[in-house]
Amino acid sequence: MTIPNINLKELVEAGVHFGHKSQRWNPKMLKYIHSTRDNIHIINLNYTVQMLSEALKIIDDVVSKGGKILFVATKKQAASKIASLASETNQYYVNHRWLGGMLTNWSTITKSIKKMKELEVLKSNPNNEFTKKEILKISNQYEKLVRSLKGISEMQRSPDLVFIIDTKLEHIAVSEANLLKIPIIGIVDTNADPDKINYPIPGNDDSRRSIELYCSLIKETINASAKEIDFEINSNNKEEITKHDVKGDSDNSNNNNVSDPEDPENDS
Repeated sequence: MTIPNINLKELVEAGVHFGHKSQRWNPKMLKYIHSTRDNIHIINLNYTVQMLSEALKIIDDVVSKGGKILFVATKKQAASKIASLASETNQYYVNHRWLGGMLTNWSTITKSIKKMKELEVLKSNPNNEFTKKEILKISNQYEKLVRSLKGISEMQRSPDLVFIIDTKLEHIAVSEANLLKIPIIGIVDTNADPDKINYPIPGNDDSRRSIELYCSLIKETINASAKEIDFEINSNNKEEITKHDVKGDSDNSNNNNVSDPEDPENDS
């Protein structure tokens, strides 16, 4: 297990400690609030370091067992970061709009994904006989589906873990994951409800720098886990090859020691 070091100075520089205005808060976040400054709640980063470390260990455990993670963040400052993180680590993502039933009504979502792929073939076929107006309509339908479904188009089953930035905004995703008992790691700002999240991480869910830091730490964790998996696979393959070679040498040695009954020298 290789978990990246979490530097308290980096968290401060990224603004992870800044919460929402004191009038926009959830009392359930009280234990994670250090103080109030200029009517802004300040998050206790000691909790953040501890709970972020625990969350990264969960991510490492899931990935090392071949599990899949669904990243969810539809707010503007997080959408592209989440898409890049998922693409670079071979995971899934939703970054445009959470469609109701993305987890709980998977059969319907699967039909929409199938429709998206069919439209892609139609619009890219140079031999189609559609008018320009029809092609435009097909393209618009396709682009609309791509925005919502591209990140989960290869997902065959429910993810093993869901990671969410802004659990208050993504409350439908939280509810669906809870209903299916899929564990959730979530960045919980001072206005969120941490009780609905299996592994809450107290922190700023609006700052671009904070979001970049979360994504960077997660990417480093997943890549390290993937390298360990590759190393174990290569080691096992080498062991199998070695065993096969040893067995082959042993068989050859035995064959060399067996006398040929038709050899005339054996009769003498």
